[in-house]
Amino acid sequence: MKTRTALVLSLCLAASPALAQTFGGNDCTDDCSGHKAGYEWAEENNVTSESDCSGNSSSFEEGCKTYLEDPSRSADYDDDGNEIEE
Repeated sequence: MKTRTALVLSLCLAASPALAQTFGGNDCTDDCSGHKAGYEWAEENNVTSESDCSGNSSSFEEGCKTYLEDPSRSADYDDDGNEIEE
């Protein structure tokens, strides 16, 4: 019985979708490149207020706000430490 249970559990885990990437606690839609762009823009423009984080993309805005929350983190990695491709 233990073998059958382990097999069923293994199949269920294999069929589960991969966990989504996050950046600054925000879900990335695909590859976190929008969040990275927003973070880098905020860093380059010395943004100091959330009102400066408006844009055409929610991921860009979230990346900008992440900069305000944590300006010492890198824009190059998601929350799990995976490099964000451009």
